[in-house]
Amino acid sequence: MQGRKWEDINKDILVNVLGRVGMESLLLDVPFVCKSWYKASREPQCWEHLIFPTFIKLDDIDDIWWEPEIPDRGFIERLEMTYQENLSTTAFVKFIVNRSCGNATIIKLPGGCTEEALEYVANECPRLKGLAVGSYNEFIKSIIVKFISKWKNLEMLRLGKCHLKEIIPEIGLHCNNFIWLSAPYTYIGKDEASALVSLLSELKYLDLHGGDFEKEALVMILQGCKQLSHLDISQSFGFDDDDPEILELASHIPAFKCEGSIITPDWLDDDYIDHDDLVYDSSFFD
Repeated sequence: MQGRKWEDINKDILVNVLGRVGMESLLLDVPFVCKSWYKASREPQCWEHLIFPTFIKLDDIDDIWWEPEIPDRGFIERLEMTYQENLSTTAFVKFIVNRSCGNATIIKLPGGCTEEALEYVANECPRLKGLAVGSYNEFIKSIIVKFISKWKNLEMLRLGKCHLKEIIPEIGLHCNNFIWLSAPYTYIGKDEASALVSLLSELKYLDLHGGDFEKEALVMILQGCKQLSHLDISQSFGFDDDDPEILELASHIPAFKCEGSIITPDWLDDDYIDHDDLVYDSSFFD
C-alpha cells in the first residue's frame, strides 16, 4: 500500500503541530514544504505563542559588545537572507502579530522593542495571558504600565528590573486572573510589599531573585501572600539566607529559594546604597 503524502495530513492536526514548532520554522521552513503546509502555516492558531528572537537585525547584535553569543543569531541571519530587506523591529513585530489575528496568548518581545510596537501588541492582542519583556528593553519596562489595562486576561508577566510600585496597582486593577510575576534585581521596600499583599495576594509564582529587600517588606510578603507555591529570593540583599524568621515564615511554600542572600555585601557600604541604581544599573548584578 502506498504511504500517505505529507500534504494529506488532516489540517486540524497539522495546525496543532505547527503551532508548537516555533517562529523560525513557521517562517523559514514550514511554508516551503508544500502548498498545504504553507496554507496551514498561515492559520492564526499557529501564531498563539510568539517567541521573538533576542534581536531582529544583525546590526543590533554587533552593538552589544559585551554579549557576543546570541543564541538565536542564526534565526536573524536567515531572516535577512530570506527576506533580503532591512527589517525594522517595529515592522517585524507588527508583521508577526498580524499573523495571529488577535489570537496570541503568549509573547516574548525582542530586544530594542519600540513604544509603537508595544502599543500595537496592546491593541491587537486582547487575549494575551503571558508577556515576557525580554532583554535589552529598559525603555519598555518604564512605559509598560500604560498598556496593562489592555490585557484583561493577563496571568503572567516577566519584567526584570523595574519599579513595581507603579506597575502592581495597574495589574491589580485590570488583571483579575494574574498569578505569576518575575521581576529580579528589583528594590522591594514596604510600599512594594504592601502593594503585592493587598493587590496581588493570589500570586502563586513570584521571582524576585537578586533583589534589594527591606527585611520588613519581605516579612510582609511572606505573611500576606498565602497562595505562593514558588518564591525565589536567592542571591538577594537585605537578609541572610539562614535567617530563622524568614525560613519559618517561608516553610509553607513548596518551592522556596533563598540561597546566597546576605544582609549587605562586603564591598558595599550601607550609607551609599542608591535604590534607583540597584534597579537600573545592570553592572551591580550582571
